[in-house]
Amino acid sequence: MAVDLHPPDPASLHPVAGIELGTACAGIRKPGRRDLLVVRVAPGATAAGVFTRNRFCAAPVQVCREHLAGGGAIRALVVNTGNANAGTGAQGLADARASCAALATRLGCRADEVLPFSTGVILEHLPMDRLLAGLPAAIDDLRAAHWAQAAEAIMTTDTVPKAASRRRELAASTVTVTGISKGAGMIRPNMATMLGFIATDAAVPAPLLQRWVREAADASFNRITIDGDTSTNDSFVLVATGAGGLRIEDDASPGAAGLRELIVEVARELAQAIVRDGEGATKFISVVIEAARSEDEAAAVAYAIAHSPLVKTAFFASDPNLGRILAAIGYAGIDDLDVDRVELFLDEVQVASAGGRHPGYREEDGQRVMDKPEITVRAVLGRGDAGTTIWTCDLSHDYVSINADYRS
Repeated sequence: MAVDLHPPDPASLHPVAGIELGTACAGIRKPGRRDLLVVRVAPGATAAGVFTRNRFCAAPVQVCREHLAGGGAIRALVVNTGNANAGTGAQGLADARASCAALATRLGCRADEVLPFSTGVILEHLPMDRLLAGLPAAIDDLRAAHWAQAAEAIMTTDTVPKAASRRRELAASTVTVTGISKGAGMIRPNMATMLGFIATDAAVPAPLLQRWVREAADASFNRITIDGDTSTNDSFVLVATGAGGLRIEDDASPGAAGLRELIVEVARELAQAIVRDGEGATKFISVVIEAARSEDEAAAVAYAIAHSPLVKTAFFASDPNLGRILAAIGYAGIDDLDVDRVELFLDEVQVASAGGRHPGYREEDGQRVMDKPEITVRAVLGRGDAGTTIWTCDLSHDYVSINADYRS
């Protein structure tokens, strides 16, 4: 049950000039559902991506890195769900490359101009016969307006498709940024069991686009966590088709700052949607850390809170057992933390100060906040000027059930 998240209205997802999307029911794992996506990209586009740091990274991640490192054009993406093609050795790499070659042949481009992506069960080989048989239907379905269908086709345990779109006037040009993502479990930077694809019709050189995609990831997908597990398949790709009117050369170009802001805005909405749809989630929680000595220190405290099973289950129960949050702050690894300077807030309610319970805190105030579906935990460390925000969710009975039955 997603927290304040609804399926996107297809009419709200602006087509991006130079991008076409098509889906098919290929039966990769389960019959009768969209599980194969093809994205055709116009000539002249640039692309950049960031990927999982898991050492058991999936075969498609390895192939994507190779194709992007080559510096050439990217003309297509192929995405399958139901099978991660991870932990599959040499055959997995061969299958990922074969999917690129098969799509390239049908679209009239080179195999190294195709980026492959997979998500699903690990340690099982791709059913290549089904994937290849599904390509013609996905290609026949290619349309500029098929963003909503594409968001549905990349889902695994997601309960809601995730998509976001913006259109804005920048430097006398109308600019579009639209994206989709998937993810509900095995979510932890860097990055997460997530796929994210964002496209813009602006022209952006590849080196700048690579920096922007990393900055966007750090402000969005690398600031979410559901269960602390880092997946093998995480991928976030940004495509700039150049089919619109805006031309960016560097950060100082007219419209560059606005475009980067739009990309981050879309990425952040997609990232938060993943948390709102976390497996079994009933609460959406923002963890805000202030007055740290460094952003890394703030992040360490934020993740200590967000990953604590005791904290997460307390939120699920709407139980203001808030000493668990103090305990998490205390074991976050700041050896010289002065606990007397730490202040803790639950929304606007001050819970702790001067090393203990705040004198004005009342249990009923904490309960009132804990009963809400969206909650902000704010910790002020009293050490400096740095801070950060991450987004997480609670941990429920359904999370256990979903993952216990994942392969069935």
